Amino acid sequence: MIGSAQAATTYYVRTDGGNATQCNGRANSPYPGSGSNQSCAWKHPYYALPSSGTPRIAGGDTLVIGSGEYKIGYGAEGMAGNCAAGDRSACSLGKVPSGPSSSQKTRILGNSKSPPKLWGAERSWSVINLNGSSNVELGYLEITDKDQCVSAHSVSSAACNRSSTPYGNWASIGISASDSGNVHIHDVDIHGMALQGVNAGRISNWTLERVKINANGWAGWDGNVGSNSSNSGSIIFRDGEIAWNGCGENPSTGAPVNCWGQKAGGYGDGLGTYLTGGQWLFEDMFVHHNTSDGLDMLYMDGADGSSVTMRRVYAVDNAGNQLKVKGNSTIENSVVVGNCAYFAGKYYMQSGDMCRASGNAISVSLSSNDKAYIRHNTITGEGDGLIMTTEGDSSATTTIQNNVLIGANDYLATLAGSPQLAVAHIVYNSSARSVYAGNLIWNVKNNQCPSGSICGQNPKLTNLSLDNFDAMPLSGSPAVDAVSVLSGVTTDFYEAPRPSGSKSDIGAVEVQAGGSTPDPTPTCTRAKPTVSLTGPTDAIAVGLSVNYTLKVTNKDSSGCGNTSFALARSVPSGWTGTLSASNVTLAPGASSTTTLSVAAGNGTSAGAYNIGAATSSAVGSTHTASASAVFNVKEVNTSSGQVTQALGTDKSAYIGGETVYMSALVKMDGEPVAGSMVRFTAVKPNGIEIVMSATTDAQGYARASFVSGTGPSSIGSYGLNAVASVGDKTVTSTASFTVNDGSGATEPVEPDPVEPEPTDPPVVVVPPEGEGLVQEIEVNKGLYGLGDDVRISGRVLDDGEAVTGARVDLRVYRPNGSIQKLRAYTDADGRFEAIHSIGYNKKEAGDYTVSSTVSANGDDATATASFTVAR
Repeated sequence: MIGSAQAATTYYVRTDGGNATQCNGRANSPYPGSGSNQSCAWKHPYYALPSSGTPRIAGGDTLVIGSGEYKIGYGAEGMAGNCAAGDRSACSLGKVPSGPSSSQKTRILGNSKSPPKLWGAERSWSVINLNGSSNVELGYLEITDKDQCVSAHSVSSAACNRSSTPYGNWASIGISASDSGNVHIHDVDIHGMALQGVNAGRISNWTLERVKINANGWAGWDGNVGSNSSNSGSIIFRDGEIAWNGCGENPSTGAPVNCWGQKAGGYGDGLGTYLTGGQWLFEDMFVHHNTSDGLDMLYMDGADGSSVTMRRVYAVDNAGNQLKVKGNSTIENSVVVGNCAYFAGKYYMQSGDMCRASGNAISVSLSSNDKAYIRHNTITGEGDGLIMTTEGDSSATTTIQNNVLIGANDYLATLAGSPQLAVAHIVYNSSARSVYAGNLIWNVKNNQCPSGSICGQNPKLTNLSLDNFDAMPLSGSPAVDAVSVLSGVTTDFYEAPRPSGSKSDIGAVEVQAGGSTPDPTPTCTRAKPTVSLTGPTDAIAVGLSVNYTLKVTNKDSSGCGNTSFALARSVPSGWTGTLSASNVTLAPGASSTTTLSVAAGNGTSAGAYNIGAATSSAVGSTHTASASAVFNVKEVNTSSGQVTQALGTDKSAYIGGETVYMSALVKMDGEPVAGSMVRFTAVKPNGIEIVMSATTDAQGYARASFVSGTGPSSIGSYGLNAVASVGDKTVTSTASFTVNDGSGATEPVEPDPVEPEPTDPPVVVVPPEGEGLVQEIEVNKGLYGLGDDVRISGRVLDDGEAVTGARVDLRVYRPNGSIQKLRAYTDADGRFEAIHSIGYNKKEAGDYTVSSTVSANGDDATATASFTVAR
């Protein structure tokens, strides 16, 4: 049984193996040609991870995939379930089983010298499925497809075939992940997918090393997995490449093709997230030629415990901003080349996609008490500014220190007929404090020169052109041996020693020449902490909570400071496990104990089960340690395990532009199931799929929503299905609805409210209390960039009851005095939504006001909101 205590098993896949009847997968040898249950390898990963049903490997096992090619999609060897029945989107490899603990991972590994190619086909949704998978290692794999098309491309010749079978050799996503923790991905090449290389959200403690995410049609890494996509813990990218996303890829040559951006209807971020927490680290990354932003971390939540560090990043030729951060952040020893007009006149890129969001090389957004450090970087660019900081009050600080800042001609200003140079540092709509020291600034607008800077001197770098920029200082450069050594910055962009002379060089590169180095600081040697987990050995009844003691000892040398260790626990799926503390701070040599309370979940069979606990810290893998114990269960819950699901929408018909609210009620043996993953798929009239994921709450409900379109492709009948996963069981439900264009249409007919049963639509929401006609309105954020969409939403209630079908008139007052009029209608929950699109002209920048008016039941109600558009 998966989750039971067992010795980990290694399984094998190779192209000359057999099927699951012929081979047991436990030997790295070919199928001998006859017999069943032979000790030989399987011939396809589907036999280990079926697209439907129970996997043949367990948590903590290793699957070794031999060299060669393996099709993942309809028509492939070993397809099963809905995939075999013709549902092309259901042909992903089955979910990787979670490992028992962070030190006992489930491993999917290829040949390190000749990695296997897992290639998606026939519009399979993804290749690798990590939704709900934790404690996993992926390594030495190539993930791709064999078509250069881009999903839903606005140019028909570049778009993937969705209209008729066979759809072709393309798949949407390389790795799909949500609700996933303690994952290590290394030596993996993800490229050429029609939609995204990686679609991952609600993850924690992921590490990616030597991973390439290149030439994926919409984005490299997209963090949107639904309304709650926030991440936590340490998320680390090292020694990787993120490039050419927003482009297709010629499968024969590897060349980028069909590149497009937001003006053409695409996207193109190298990496972007939704609102997120966590401690993100990017080290030794090459981020280039993405058709929008390079690394977009502007949606960090700004919380005190969240942070972004970018160290030794080479970011160049991305069409928007090269690097974006928010909150507590550090950018150091990086070379940033804002050649944001690289794509001008190339592929399907449009003029409005060049230097998107003003093309600032680095963009920093702040909130209260944040500290941002931009130090020892070499930065150039043709955007509006080399560095822009926005938001933040007087409690926030940006320190800009020891950077080489080199301006170039502002591309957008030149295009508009008003040539000017890029600004060294733009401060917009912010009262945060800016601290400058030791910067070398040259060739910038109005000769900007903050106090303490070296200005007006040619930095004398090897090559100053944007197309061939080289940050290495030449002999006689004023950047050499110019500033005092910064504590903690002891290497440069190439990880060469810093300083090399009596002082440090300004910028990212330290010229390695003669000279003495400062006295070393006291030696700090980091070491793996010792971790133990002890508790009862007697068999425990299902549902009864017992305590285990977790002991952690800091083994660092005395030269190190105190360390904050994050604590994590691992228990089988469906169990409860609660730590009395989420972290402990220990001096070198010190110990601490924490209580882990564990209870077996309903339906657990009698037997021995692994539980575990682990540590980590900002130091990295050196401080990763774990321990495990055995939990013995003495009672068996005789639940039959029958899973049912009810699916519905809040209305049967909508007017284009309205929000469609979907919900599913998941039960097992008639009881609501909490924490179950549900994947909603709405199929538009033109065949394009809108896919969202949600997790059931304590009452068993999973909810998701999207805004219906208003164009011709969005008007008509929609199919809806939901797939719920409970343990190793899945259940699928279907429904339908329509979207009308509103011309002469009557009010949509509401379904009768009934108590939801497995065949009836569940109730969606309960409105809050209130008095009289009231209206709320809000925008999805306070600060936008040029070209962004402003999502305006609100709710209308009358004496606490939702007002359905009410017309809401909205007016958006621009900074230049002009007005855009919008209209929306309230849904069954009284909610409405509308979109205002910001143009790319710099005159769009400034402060906006939104006013909305609604009339219902003889009364009027108004509400206002405001937002700002940065240059």
